[in-house]
Amino acid sequence: MTSGAPPGARTIRAGPQGCRAGVWQGPSVTAVGARQRVRDVLTRVYEHRLARALEGSDIPRHVGVIIDGNRRWARDMGLEDVSEGHRRGADKIADFLGWCDEAGVDVVTIFMLSTDNLSRPEPELLPLLRIIDDVVADLSAVDRRWHLRVMGALELLPAETVAGLKQAEELTRDRPGATVNLAVGYGGRREIADAVRSLLAEHSERGTSLDELVEVLDVDHIAEHLYTRGQPDPDLIIRTSGEQRLSGFLLWQTAHAEFYFTDVYWPDFRRVDFLRALRDYSARHRRFGS
Repeated sequence: MTSGAPPGARTIRAGPQGCRAGVWQGPSVTAVGARQRVRDVLTRVYEHRLARALEGSDIPRHVGVIIDGNRRWARDMGLEDVSEGHRRGADKIADFLGWCDEAGVDVVTIFMLSTDNLSRPEPELLPLLRIIDDVVADLSAVDRRWHLRVMGALELLPAETVAGLKQAEELTRDRPGATVNLAVGYGGRREIADAVRSLLAEHSERGTSLDELVEVLDVDHIAEHLYTRGQPDPDLIIRTSGEQRLSGFLLWQTAHAEFYFTDVYWPDFRRVDFLRALRDYSARHRRFGS
């Protein structure tokens, strides 16, 4: 009996459960690609339903995001250079801002680099600063609508990074889109200390005595000297990567904010994940401490 194979062809004995010649054979590339396409379609359908369900819901005016998990993403992907994780995460920022635009968010604050991050080893820190330079240049390009504002201890940053941040502020000053705060070299305690110093300096110039200042000082006076002065406090803070802490982010401004923590690493954060955060926010009854 012939096998049906062409003359000279080598036949392979199939073993149990997809094995060939006793060696396990995984799913074919075609099968994997087909499953991924199905997942993508289902995700888009679910995403559309989430967006429809949010119509008419309470949407936060100000969203803060702690973009975390870039290094762990790179390690999980088997990349030796963790800066590749930061690069992939940087590519996500413009997408995120676009999703905020679609939702009607007025202010977005992005925690890009903390004062603690500045103590990282130079071989990791320098590529990260270059990536930030590239992100800022992209977000301030002529086809972007966002109004960029810089917040942080700029005196701790390299001169070229500061120059790029300042230029981005100037280029986008009159743009009509959402206000985007770029927290670079930022620390929450330092911001409060800077606000108090600014307040004291202002009253010193006016000739206000310390006793007089003590008599009238209240929380609003300090708020007027924060990096976010003139803006609404954040309604929603999102943190990726599974960590459930603020890491010093907007310590003063988040007194009444809602928090949403997700296990997704920032480079893998999708619009559907953002919509889930908005759904979670809209379902909460905000009590503002009462």
